[in-house]
Amino acid sequence: MAKGGAAAMKTWLWLATAIIAADQFTKFAIERSFAFGERLAVVPGLFDLTLVYNRGAAFSFLAGAAGWQRWFFTALGLGAAAFIVWLLARHGSQRLFAFALALILGGALGNVIDRLARGQVVDFLLVYWQRFHWPAFNVADSAITVGAVLLIIDEFRRVRRGR
Repeated sequence: MAKGGAAAMKTWLWLATAIIAADQFTKFAIERSFAFGERLAVVPGLFDLTLVYNRGAAFSFLAGAAGWQRWFFTALGLGAAAFIVWLLARHGSQRLFAFALALILGGALGNVIDRLARGQVVDFLLVYWQRFHWPAFNVADSAITVGAVLLIIDEFRRVRRGR
C-alpha cells in the first residue's frame, strides 16, 4: 500500500470506528432506558423507539435456530470485515466505494460485538404504518443498508463511465 493509500485507509477505518461507537452507544442507552418490548412513540403512527433482541440475522432470519447461528453470524461478520479491510487497502482512493465499505464494516462489527457480548443483537428503531411493521433495526443495520445502497450507486456510476 502506498503512503497515500495508508492515509486513505486510516480515514476509512476511523469512519468504521465512529459507526461502531455510535451503534454501541445507542444500544447501551436504549438498554438502560427501556424494558424489553417497551415502546416510545417518536412519530406516532410511523416511528417508535423500542427494545427488542434478535438472535438471527436480517429480518430475524434463523432467530429460532438452536444457538449455532450466533457463531455462524459472528464468523460471517468477521470474515466480511476482513474482506472489506482488504478491499479498502486496495481501493481506498475510490471515495464512494470506500465510504460505502467503511459503513458496512462499522455496521458488521457493531453487530458482531453484540453477538459476542450478548449472544444477540439489540434492535430499537421501529418503523411502521397501521398494521405493517418493518422489523426493528439499529444504527449498525442502518449503516450496512446505506453502505449497500452506495455500493449499488457506485457500480451504476462505474458502468455508466465505462460506456
